Amino acid sequence: MKTLNHYIIYSTLITSAVNAQSVKATTSTIQNVNAMNAEKLTNPVVKQAIDALQSGDKQAWFALFINDAQLFDDGNKMDFKSFFEKALGHERFTSIDKVEQGGLHLYGKFHSDQWGDFKTYFKFTIGAGNKISKLEIGQAG
Repeated sequence: MKTLNHYIIYSTLITSAVNAQSVKATTSTIQNVNAMNAEKLTNPVVKQAIDALQSGDKQAWFALFINDAQLFDDGNKMDFKSFFEKALGHERFTSIDKVEQGGLHLYGKFHSDQWGDFKTYFKFTIGAGNKISKLEIGQAG
């Protein structure tokens, strides 16, 4: 007969293994998107932004934008800073299917820990100093 301690240890080992596989799958997805679609990202600023988004790197992400960058989510003006403070690390592209407008407009499949999986667009506007001044995001049809 197993003791309670054996069950606790066994449960902890299973939980650790499942968590490790989950992290591995997320890391694999991020690496696959970057490797699979790197050639599609022709604008270097947009590529840096997507790399930062995929890795959840807040410092790199915010450094690419002007201080008062505008964000529109499905046409609704949002607070850029607070939106991405919450989103980074929890949202990412799972594929980039189409790139238009000189590499500024991206369309693809997206995953949000809060909202699930859906098709999306990101439309970047780059201004003075090669910084992103506006980002439009939303669900793509």
